[in-house]
Amino acid sequence: MQGKLYLCATPIGNLEDMTFRAVRILQEADLIAAEDTRNSIKLLNHFEIKTPMTSYHEYNKIEKAHYLIRQMQEGKNVALITDAGTPGISDPGEELVRLAYEAGISVTSLPGACACVTALTLSGLPTRRFCFEAFLPSDKKERQEILEELRCETRTVILYEAPHRLRRTLQELLDTLGDRRITLCRELTKRHETAFVSTLQGALEAYRDQEPKGECVIVMEGRSRREMKEEEQKSWEETELQAHMELYLNQGMDQKEAMKAVARDRGISKRDVYRMLLNQQGPGA
Repeated sequence: MQGKLYLCATPIGNLEDMTFRAVRILQEADLIAAEDTRNSIKLLNHFEIKTPMTSYHEYNKIEKAHYLIRQMQEGKNVALITDAGTPGISDPGEELVRLAYEAGISVTSLPGACACVTALTLSGLPTRRFCFEAFLPSDKKERQEILEELRCETRTVILYEAPHRLRRTLQELLDTLGDRRITLCRELTKRHETAFVSTLQGALEAYRDQEPKGECVIVMEGRSRREMKEEEQKSWEETELQAHMELYLNQGMDQKEAMKAVARDRGISKRDVYRMLLNQQGPGA
C-alpha cells in the first residue's frame, strides 16, 4: 500500500486559525515536509505535534521531492506545510504535487488559511473574477512583461510584496497601469492587521515618509471594460477607413459583413460607414 500526500494549510499569523483536521493529520503522518523547519517547529510545539520533520523548499524541491515520493511509495504518509498559508500557493509545493500524481500517489488538500483569498474578501473590490500574480518576477525584463499584461487585465488583481520593495512596486504599477483603486492589506490575521483602502497614488503618498512594515498583499481593481472599449475605438478611428474595410474583406467577408464589423469596431452605425465610404470615393462613385 502506498502512502498519501497531505497538503496542510497552516496559519498566516493567528494560531487560532489552525484547523482540528490539520492538527490531527500532522500528528498521524509519518513525516512532515516543511519549508523552514526552524519556523515550523514553533507551530508543532504549540500543538504538541511530535512527528519527524524534513526540509522541503525552493532550493531542494526536485531532489527532496523524489525522496518524499520514495517514502510514500514505501507506504509512509507525508504532510506538506509551508511557513504560512496553503501549500502550493506561491511556493514549491506545486512541484511535489505534480510528481506525486505522476507516481500514482494520492493527494489531498486540507482547506485553511490563504493570504490571497483572505485579502480579496477583505478588500471591498469585486471578488467574482480575480487573478493571482503572487510576487512579481525579480528579473527586470520579465517583470515588465508581466506589468504590461496586467495593464489590460479586467479582473481584480492580487499581488504579494515584501515591505522593503513595496514603494518600488506601487510606483511601477502606477507608471504602467495608471492610477487604480487598491486595498493594501498588511499583517493579515495578526494583532496589527490593516486594510488600507486607497489608490496606487494615495498609497505611494501615504508611504512616502512612513516606512512600510509587515508582509503586504495588494488587491487592485482591474481595468474597466468601458475604458478598454473606448481606447480600442480610438485606435480604430486613427486607422484609414478603407484600410479598415480591407482588413475584413481580406478575411473573406463580403462588403456588407465587412461594413458591419467596421461599424462595431468604431462604435458607429453601418449607415455611417456606408456614408463615409461614399464621401471618400467622391461624386459619381
